[in-house]
Amino acid sequence: MRSIWKGSIAFGLVNVPVKVYTATEDHDIKFHQVHAADGGRIKYERVCTVDGQPVQYADIDKAYESPEGDRVILTDEDFAKLPAAEKHEIPVLQFVPAEQIDPMLFDKSYFLEPDSTTPKAYVLLAKTLEHTDRVALVHFTLRQKTRLGALRVRDGVLVLQALLWPDEVRAVAFDKLDGVSEPRPQELQMAETLVDTLSDDFDPSQYVDEYQIELKKMLDEAIASGSGKVTRAPEKAAPEMDAEVVDLVAALQRSLEASGRSTGKAASAPAKAAKATKATTAAKKTPAKKTAAKKAPAKQTRKGA
Repeated sequence: MRSIWKGSIAFGLVNVPVKVYTATEDHDIKFHQVHAADGGRIKYERVCTVDGQPVQYADIDKAYESPEGDRVILTDEDFAKLPAAEKHEIPVLQFVPAEQIDPMLFDKSYFLEPDSTTPKAYVLLAKTLEHTDRVALVHFTLRQKTRLGALRVRDGVLVLQALLWPDEVRAVAFDKLDGVSEPRPQELQMAETLVDTLSDDFDPSQYVDEYQIELKKMLDEAIASGSGKVTRAPEKAAPEMDAEVVDLVAALQRSLEASGRSTGKAASAPAKAAKATKATTAAKKTPAKKTAAKKAPAKQTRKGA
């Protein structure tokens, strides 16, 4: 894992340096959008509605539009002036019982790793939270956004659980629930009996994402069968040896042969190739040598005569 943020927990006068890691990941299979007719990838461009030209990401600013239609454009320099952009401290606001936090407020989770050579303060805070059976409410800033968080312990490791702000949870009221009569005692008793028959300790490992499993199976079978839905990846060409390296090795081999010396080791592939070429050339010249050899005795006989 790679840390996404560094900072420190301000626990009274105690400072606990930490690294922050994303605690969860999405296991859903990712898909690309393609043209149904030919399978070509669909690409999206950022196009300006004024001049109709594509815009690079570096040239894009952020704009806010008020309910009345007034627009305010802010640049990166404007956001850098906000105090939240520079905070690398996680101040503890208070300690509260965990059961008092509505699960509706829970958002993304992060693991905290001690970022000091002596993590004594880290362990002290973790043990204190465990012994008091409390969670620490904190403020932290991540990606230029100030957040509310709950600091708790999981298997000896500090976990920072981001919380939604109270006004981010919608108020709801359904008219159909108004005036509904209370369940009868017999109905409640039967419902509670059914709950008892299905009651057990929570074990998340016994639950699996059947949809993703079947989807992966479908994709693997399609690739294995080579159906018309599969476009094979182009085969990668075998890496070729650099021509300069081949020439250099061959030249060195010829130099050794010319000097009458040998390395005593098996020749490399380029050297073998050069040697084979030389042998072929020599083989082509051999018939001429043999012809000359046959003519030699005849010449000697005439001389003797």
